[in-house]
Amino acid sequence: MYKPKEYLIHGTLFLLTLVTTTLAGGEWVYGKSILVSGEAALTWPYFLKSLHFSIPFIGILFVHELGHLFTSIYHKVRCTLPYFIPAWFGFLGSPSLGTFGAIIRMKGHVNSRKKYFDIGIAGPLAGFALALAVLTYGMLTLPSADYLYDIHPEYADPNFQGYGEDVLEFELGNNLLFWGLGELLADPERLPELSEMIHYPYLFAGYLALFFTALNLLPIGQLDGGHVVFGLFPKHHTQISIGIFALFLAFAGLGVIRPTLPIEELLIRIPLYLGFLYFCLSKSGLSQLNRITLAVSLGAGQYLLSFLYPVLEGYQGWLFFAFLLGRVMGLIHPEVTGLQAVDSKRKVMGWIALLIFILCFSPQPFQVS
Repeated sequence: MYKPKEYLIHGTLFLLTLVTTTLAGGEWVYGKSILVSGEAALTWPYFLKSLHFSIPFIGILFVHELGHLFTSIYHKVRCTLPYFIPAWFGFLGSPSLGTFGAIIRMKGHVNSRKKYFDIGIAGPLAGFALALAVLTYGMLTLPSADYLYDIHPEYADPNFQGYGEDVLEFELGNNLLFWGLGELLADPERLPELSEMIHYPYLFAGYLALFFTALNLLPIGQLDGGHVVFGLFPKHHTQISIGIFALFLAFAGLGVIRPTLPIEELLIRIPLYLGFLYFCLSKSGLSQLNRITLAVSLGAGQYLLSFLYPVLEGYQGWLFFAFLLGRVMGLIHPEVTGLQAVDSKRKVMGWIALLIFILCFSPQPFQVS
């Protein structure tokens, strides 16, 4: 079915991504880099230890894509092998995860709601099952509290008062599943703070897997969650997609324009932000007037909420993803012949997938202060 050249290309990208995520794991988990010397250098033993992060992380992404691939093959829909995207930015002095993820490109035409649904849901469910296993293992095998002293020996100093204002603080945002597993499975005396989770390879890899699972299951456009909604709600999937996207934008941009900003800054920021919202709606299928109306309504609503509740803050890190969804990928799912919803068994699986999205979604997944 696939040519040897394709196996070579995809296999090479996979191995490169394994290397780059291992390098990223060394930086996140152990604070080691191949670009420095001395105690902070990523030596071969630490490279091997960093595989405890990269293998489960890449493994979960791989299983996710295999779910799509095998279901496509089952339904006789032509598609590519998984493309892994290596992305390590250590040479720029910037943290990265070592990858932008993996994708499978559909090469054949799909004119079946059932096929879209099956192919879309198979990946997240397969990846989620492995992510749950990785997180369970990580929670049940937490090292003793002394483990952190090997990475941060300064913590053992009773006079240590923190790093000061010049050092950025990084913390993972919680989600229902991550919190629940910690409460049910982990030893409270060994469970680290969210700001230290990055030093626990299985917890960090599992958390990132939940993050990517939630992104894919957003019920918008042609994301996996969009395929699920397309199967569950054949007559209203477009309205649901646009409505969810509008809520996503409303939360993401909350605080971008607010009354507490200087008036001269607002005069610049407001038109730029409204223009950004308008461009995010480029592939919504709405008329130009409706796009303008929705963009202005979102901006006005966010400004009003900031006036009434100044402490409210969205997560502006979502804005770039919203731009990719609305401007590049699009919010409209391709139509098929007929308006019949999927069968009862698939409906149950669809609602399970949406529940998984709720459990995995972190409103503020990565917090930097």
